Amino acid sequence: MDRPRRGDFLELRQLVEKQLRGQVADQVRAQLARFGDPAVKHERRKKRAAAAMWFFVFLGLLLAVVGAVIATGTAGVEAMLMGAVIGVFALGSFALGAKSGGRLRRLNRTPAPTAKPSLPPARSAAREPMERLQDAERVLADLLRQLSSPRSAVPADSVEQARQSGAEAASALREVAAELQAVERARDMAPAADRHALSEGVLRMKEQLEEGLEGYGALIAAAGRLVAASSSSSPDNFALTDATDRLHGLAVGLREIFPDR
Repeated sequence: MDRPRRGDFLELRQLVEKQLRGQVADQVRAQLARFGDPAVKHERRKKRAAAAMWFFVFLGLLLAVVGAVIATGTAGVEAMLMGAVIGVFALGSFALGAKSGGRLRRLNRTPAPTAKPSLPPARSAAREPMERLQDAERVLADLLRQLSSPRSAVPADSVEQARQSGAEAASALREVAAELQAVERARDMAPAADRHALSEGVLRMKEQLEEGLEGYGALIAAAGRLVAASSSSSPDNFALTDATDRLHGLAVGLREIFPDR
Protein backbone atom coordinates (compact mmCIF):
# COMPACT_ATOMS: atom_id res chain seq x y z
CA MET A 1 0.00 0.00 0.00
CA ASP A 2 1.41 3.38 -1.06
CA ARG A 3 1.91 5.90 1.68
CA PRO A 4 0.51 9.41 1.11
CA ARG A 5 3.15 11.77 -0.19
CA ARG A 6 4.07 14.95 1.66
CA GLY A 7 2.96 17.00 -1.37
CA ASP A 8 -0.57 15.56 -1.09
CA PHE A 9 -0.79 16.66 2.53
CA LEU A 10 0.44 20.15 1.65
CA GLU A 11 -2.11 20.48 -1.16
CA LEU A 12 -4.93 19.34 1.13
CA ARG A 13 -3.85 21.75 3.88
CA GLN A 14 -3.70 24.67 1.45
CA LEU A 15 -7.18 23.83 0.14
CA VAL A 16 -8.63 23.68 3.67
CA GLU A 17 -6.91 26.93 4.70
CA LYS A 18 -8.20 28.68 1.57
CA GLN A 19 -11.76 27.54 2.26
CA LEU A 20 -11.59 28.54 5.93
CA ARG A 21 -10.29 31.97 5.03
CA GLY A 22 -13.15 32.38 2.60
CA GLN A 23 -15.76 31.29 5.15
CA VAL A 24 -14.36 33.54 7.89
CA ALA A 25 -14.21 36.49 5.50
CA ASP A 26 -17.78 35.85 4.38
CA GLN A 27 -18.97 35.70 8.00
CA VAL A 28 -17.21 38.96 8.84
CA ARG A 29 -18.74 40.64 5.80
CA ALA A 30 -22.17 39.30 6.72
CA GLN A 31 -21.87 40.66 10.27
CA LEU A 32 -20.74 44.07 9.00
CA ALA A 33 -23.61 44.13 6.51
CA ARG A 34 -26.09 43.29 9.28
CA PHE A 35 -24.66 46.03 11.52
CA GLY A 36 -25.18 48.57 8.74
CA ASP A 37 -28.62 47.24 7.76
CA PRO A 38 -31.13 50.16 7.80
CA ALA A 39 -33.81 47.95 9.38
CA VAL A 40 -31.44 46.89 12.16
CA LYS A 41 -30.42 50.51 12.73
CA HIS A 42 -34.09 51.45 12.99
CA GLU A 43 -34.64 48.84 15.72
CA ARG A 44 -31.54 50.03 17.59
CA ARG A 45 -32.88 53.60 17.56
CA LYS A 46 -36.21 52.39 18.97
CA LYS A 47 -34.49 50.47 21.76
CA ARG A 48 -32.32 53.46 22.66
CA ALA A 49 -35.34 55.78 22.71
CA ALA A 50 -37.29 53.36 24.93
CA ALA A 51 -34.33 52.94 27.29
CA ALA A 52 -33.84 56.72 27.55
CA MET A 53 -37.56 57.28 28.20
CA TRP A 54 -37.75 54.80 31.08
CA PHE A 55 -34.45 56.02 32.54
CA PHE A 56 -35.57 59.65 32.70
CA VAL A 57 -39.01 58.67 34.05
CA PHE A 58 -37.42 56.60 36.81
CA LEU A 59 -34.91 59.35 37.59
CA GLY A 60 -37.68 61.96 37.73
CA LEU A 61 -39.73 59.83 40.13
CA LEU A 62 -36.69 59.24 42.32
CA LEU A 63 -35.84 62.96 42.44
CA ALA A 64 -39.47 63.87 43.14
CA VAL A 65 -39.60 61.49 46.10
CA VAL A 66 -36.27 62.72 47.46
CA GLY A 67 -37.30 66.35 47.08
CA ALA A 68 -40.63 65.76 48.79
CA VAL A 69 -38.96 63.95 51.71
CA ILE A 70 -36.43 66.77 52.17
CA ALA A 71 -39.02 69.53 51.90
CA THR A 72 -41.53 67.96 54.30
CA GLY A 73 -39.28 66.05 56.64
CA THR A 74 -36.91 68.83 57.57
CA ALA A 75 -37.84 72.26 58.90
CA GLY A 76 -36.24 75.42 57.62
CA VAL A 77 -35.99 77.54 54.54
CA GLU A 78 -32.84 75.80 53.31
CA ALA A 79 -34.58 72.42 53.29
CA MET A 80 -37.49 73.86 51.37
CA LEU A 81 -35.14 75.46 48.84
CA MET A 82 -33.21 72.22 48.41
CA GLY A 83 -36.47 70.34 47.91
CA ALA A 84 -37.55 72.89 45.34
CA VAL A 85 -34.26 72.59 43.45
CA ILE A 86 -34.51 68.82 43.40
CA GLY A 87 -38.11 69.20 42.21
CA VAL A 88 -36.92 71.33 39.30
CA PHE A 89 -34.43 68.62 38.33
CA ALA A 90 -37.24 66.07 38.58
CA LEU A 91 -39.39 68.12 36.21
CA GLY A 92 -36.46 68.39 33.81
CA SER A 93 -36.01 64.62 33.93
CA PHE A 94 -39.72 64.12 33.21
CA ALA A 95 -39.42 66.53 30.26
CA LEU A 96 -36.50 64.55 28.83
CA GLY A 97 -38.50 61.34 29.33
CA ALA A 98 -41.45 62.87 27.46
CA LYS A 99 -39.11 63.94 24.64
CA SER A 100 -37.68 60.42 24.37
CA GLY A 101 -41.23 59.01 24.44
CA GLY A 102 -42.23 61.29 21.57
CA ARG A 103 -39.22 60.15 19.58
CA LEU A 104 -40.17 56.53 20.29
CA ARG A 105 -43.73 57.15 19.05
CA ARG A 106 -42.38 58.70 15.83
CA LEU A 107 -40.07 55.75 15.28
CA ASN A 108 -42.92 53.30 15.88
CA ARG A 109 -45.05 55.10 13.31
CA THR A 110 -42.22 55.18 10.77
CA PRO A 111 -41.98 51.99 8.67
CA ALA A 112 -38.67 50.20 8.99
CA PRO A 113 -36.41 50.89 6.00
CA THR A 114 -36.13 48.09 3.49
CA ALA A 115 -33.02 46.04 4.00
CA LYS A 116 -30.55 46.38 1.18
CA PRO A 117 -29.72 42.96 -0.30
CA SER A 118 -26.18 41.89 0.49
CA LEU A 119 -23.74 41.47 -2.38
CA PRO A 120 -21.86 38.23 -3.12
CA PRO A 121 -18.19 38.04 -2.11
CA ALA A 122 -15.77 39.98 -4.31
CA ARG A 123 -14.20 36.78 -5.64
CA SER A 124 -17.56 35.38 -6.82
CA ALA A 125 -18.59 35.55 -10.47
CA ALA A 126 -21.98 36.77 -9.25
CA ARG A 127 -20.59 39.93 -7.61
CA GLU A 128 -20.38 42.17 -10.68
CA PRO A 129 -23.84 41.22 -12.07
CA MET A 130 -25.43 41.84 -8.66
CA GLU A 131 -23.78 45.25 -8.40
CA ARG A 132 -25.22 46.12 -11.80
CA LEU A 133 -28.62 44.84 -10.68
CA GLN A 134 -28.63 47.15 -7.65
CA ASP A 135 -27.82 50.13 -9.87
CA ALA A 136 -30.51 49.09 -12.36
CA GLU A 137 -33.11 48.77 -9.57
CA ARG A 138 -32.42 52.32 -8.41
CA VAL A 139 -32.74 53.68 -11.96
CA LEU A 140 -35.99 51.81 -12.63
CA ALA A 141 -37.48 52.89 -9.29
CA ASP A 142 -36.73 56.55 -10.12
CA LEU A 143 -38.26 56.25 -13.60
CA LEU A 144 -41.41 54.56 -12.31
CA ARG A 145 -41.74 57.19 -9.59
CA GLN A 146 -41.77 59.87 -12.28
CA LEU A 147 -44.29 57.89 -14.34
CA SER A 148 -46.55 57.74 -11.27
CA SER A 149 -46.69 61.52 -10.91
CA PRO A 150 -50.04 63.29 -11.50
CA ARG A 151 -48.77 64.98 -14.67
CA SER A 152 -47.89 61.64 -16.28
CA ALA A 153 -50.31 60.32 -18.92
CA VAL A 154 -49.19 56.71 -18.44
CA PRO A 155 -51.91 54.42 -17.05
CA ALA A 156 -51.32 53.51 -13.43
CA ASP A 157 -51.82 49.79 -14.10
CA SER A 158 -48.99 49.84 -16.69
CA VAL A 159 -46.64 51.42 -14.18
CA GLU A 160 -47.63 48.93 -11.49
CA GLN A 161 -47.17 46.03 -13.94
CA ALA A 162 -43.65 47.25 -14.72
CA ARG A 163 -42.88 47.65 -11.01
CA GLN A 164 -44.05 44.12 -10.19
CA SER A 165 -42.22 42.63 -13.17
CA GLY A 166 -39.01 44.37 -12.20
CA ALA A 167 -39.27 43.14 -8.60
CA GLU A 168 -39.98 39.56 -9.70
CA ALA A 169 -37.11 39.60 -12.19
CA ALA A 170 -34.69 40.98 -9.58
CA SER A 171 -35.75 38.26 -7.14
CA ALA A 172 -35.19 35.57 -9.79
CA LEU A 173 -31.76 36.98 -10.64
CA ARG A 174 -30.75 36.91 -6.97
CA GLU A 175 -31.85 33.28 -6.73
CA VAL A 176 -29.60 32.44 -9.69
CA ALA A 177 -26.75 34.35 -8.02
CA ALA A 178 -27.25 32.35 -4.81
CA GLU A 179 -27.19 29.08 -6.76
CA LEU A 180 -24.06 30.20 -8.59
CA GLN A 181 -22.29 30.88 -5.29
CA ALA A 182 -23.29 27.44 -3.98
CA VAL A 183 -21.80 25.81 -7.07
CA GLU A 184 -18.64 27.89 -6.65
CA ARG A 185 -18.24 26.63 -3.08
CA ALA A 186 -18.78 23.06 -4.24
CA ARG A 187 -16.21 23.54 -7.01
CA ASP A 188 -13.60 24.83 -4.55
CA MET A 189 -14.04 21.78 -2.31
CA ALA A 190 -14.48 19.16 -5.04
CA PRO A 191 -11.74 16.81 -6.28
CA ALA A 192 -9.74 18.11 -9.23
CA ALA A 193 -11.47 15.68 -11.64
CA ASP A 194 -14.90 17.19 -10.86
CA ARG A 195 -14.00 20.86 -10.91
CA HIS A 196 -14.23 21.29 -14.69
CA ALA A 197 -17.91 20.31 -14.81
CA LEU A 198 -18.71 22.58 -11.88
CA SER A 199 -16.83 25.45 -13.50
CA GLU A 200 -18.94 25.00 -16.62
CA GLY A 201 -22.05 25.16 -14.44
CA VAL A 202 -20.82 28.48 -13.01
CA LEU A 203 -20.34 29.85 -16.52
CA ARG A 204 -23.85 28.81 -17.56
CA MET A 205 -25.36 30.54 -14.55
CA LYS A 206 -23.28 33.64 -15.26
CA GLU A 207 -24.75 33.67 -18.78
CA GLN A 208 -28.25 33.43 -17.29
CA LEU A 209 -27.49 36.45 -15.12
CA GLU A 210 -26.24 38.40 -18.11
CA GLU A 211 -29.35 37.50 -20.10
CA GLY A 212 -31.62 38.60 -17.24
CA LEU A 213 -29.74 41.87 -16.81
CA GLU A 214 -30.05 42.57 -20.53
CA GLY A 215 -33.81 42.15 -20.27
CA TYR A 216 -33.87 44.37 -17.18
CA GLY A 217 -31.96 47.01 -19.11
CA ALA A 218 -34.55 46.85 -21.90
CA LEU A 219 -37.25 47.42 -19.28
CA ILE A 220 -35.38 50.51 -18.07
CA ALA A 221 -35.00 51.78 -21.64
CA ALA A 222 -38.75 51.44 -22.27
CA ALA A 223 -39.52 53.24 -19.01
CA GLY A 224 -37.10 56.01 -19.98
CA ARG A 225 -38.81 56.47 -23.33
CA LEU A 226 -42.14 56.71 -21.54
CA VAL A 227 -40.81 59.41 -19.22
CA ALA A 228 -39.48 61.37 -22.19
CA ALA A 229 -42.79 61.06 -24.08
CA SER A 230 -45.03 61.89 -21.14
CA SER A 231 -43.04 64.97 -20.12
CA SER A 232 -43.24 66.68 -23.51
CA SER A 233 -45.56 69.65 -23.92
CA SER A 234 -47.51 67.93 -26.71
CA PRO A 235 -46.98 64.19 -26.30
CA ASP A 236 -47.58 61.86 -29.22
CA ASN A 237 -50.43 59.62 -28.07
CA PHE A 238 -49.48 56.86 -30.50
CA ALA A 239 -45.85 56.88 -29.34
CA LEU A 240 -47.01 56.91 -25.74
CA THR A 241 -49.33 53.94 -26.29
CA ASP A 242 -46.62 52.08 -28.20
CA ALA A 243 -44.09 52.68 -25.42
CA THR A 244 -46.61 51.49 -22.83
CA ASP A 245 -47.25 48.29 -24.78
CA ARG A 246 -43.51 47.79 -25.22
CA LEU A 247 -43.00 48.23 -21.49
CA HIS A 248 -45.63 45.61 -20.72
CA GLY A 249 -44.20 43.18 -23.31
CA LEU A 250 -40.67 43.54 -21.98
CA ALA A 251 -41.89 42.97 -18.44
CA VAL A 252 -43.60 39.73 -19.46
CA GLY A 253 -40.55 38.59 -21.42
CA LEU A 254 -38.26 39.32 -18.51
CA ARG A 255 -40.29 37.02 -16.27
CA GLU A 256 -40.19 34.27 -18.88
CA ILE A 257 -36.41 34.14 -18.78
CA PHE A 258 -36.72 32.25 -15.50
CA PRO A 259 -40.04 30.36 -15.79
CA ASP A 260 -39.29 28.03 -12.87
CA ARG A 261 -38.62 30.82 -10.36
